[in-house]
Amino acid sequence: MRVLLTGHQGYLGTVMVPVLRANAHDVVGLDAGFFADCVLGDLPGDPPGLTMDLRDVTVDHLRGFDAVIHLAALSNDPLGALAPEITYAINHHASVRLARLAKEAGVRRFLYASTCSVYGAAGADLVTEDAPLRPITPYAESKVRVEDDVAALADSGFSPVFLRNATAFGFSPRLRADIVLNNLVGYATLTGEVKVLSDGTPWRPLVHARDIAWAFANCLTAPPAAIHSRAFNIGTEANNLTVADIARAVVAAVPGSRLNITGESGADPRSYRVDFSAARAAIGFRALWTVQAGADELFQEYTARGLTYDDFFQKFTRLPRLEKLRDTGVLDGSMRRRQTGPARVPVT
Repeated sequence: MRVLLTGHQGYLGTVMVPVLRANAHDVVGLDAGFFADCVLGDLPGDPPGLTMDLRDVTVDHLRGFDAVIHLAALSNDPLGALAPEITYAINHHASVRLARLAKEAGVRRFLYASTCSVYGAAGADLVTEDAPLRPITPYAESKVRVEDDVAALADSGFSPVFLRNATAFGFSPRLRADIVLNNLVGYATLTGEVKVLSDGTPWRPLVHARDIAWAFANCLTAPPAAIHSRAFNIGTEANNLTVADIARAVVAAVPGSRLNITGESGADPRSYRVDFSAARAAIGFRALWTVQAGADELFQEYTARGLTYDDFFQKFTRLPRLEKLRDTGVLDGSMRRRQTGPARVPVT
């Protein structure tokens, strides 16, 4: 299957490319390149790709593809709160436009990376895909809007599917240090302290980046009727943990580290536990990675690859990285590159 993968130079995209290739898919990337050089260790083997803003995609860029996997987004809650209008322009409007153009170009499957954070303050009960959506942040709100608008495009020739990923964790060559497990392990590796700013009580569902990649791969080959215009929670019930539970896994992974739950930021209103049975039944997906195994992996990779304090807090943390690109004139106020060459249409 010929697949266009947006965000292929991001945290998840970098992990997903080899999984798709292992399943014999022909992968072409599309990415603005904000994080292309944010690599810890060896450079990953990127597929051929288009370097361009999502907002500039045309129908000609999408012709000849069997499927689009859409990961690209401004995926950061602090950034969304800082500039919600840009979050909606990219995450909502450009995503829906991409789906419309994909349908016009004859693409038959559109796999959209949504999020379990659409459930917001759901509490301790397990939530299924039919639960009320209570997004708290502009990022989560944009995901809800895309799901609604893209579902309206579904017909016999165009099958969207919405993968509501749990909070990702695990090593990627294009690391993200500002997601909960990756952050706690990195801070503990560098300082010896597992520092939790909340009171530790909120529930979080977690899923490894490679498990997310396999879920998308399963959706590419599932029977159309199994995925057509459906939403699936992606993760495993075993990884529904409180933030304090996650922190204790980090203490077990990082030798000599100590736990410090400061509580200085109070109780986080984002708290939800998730039911993942629908994806198991419909697409045969089962997440394999535990949080403890992920914490162990991260500590080993951080240590082996020489993670530094500056890289952890600047290079691999999204908001400082994007602010640097803006402050140095690489990006303008609308998060567009000031100077870019024309994107090339991939050869079919």
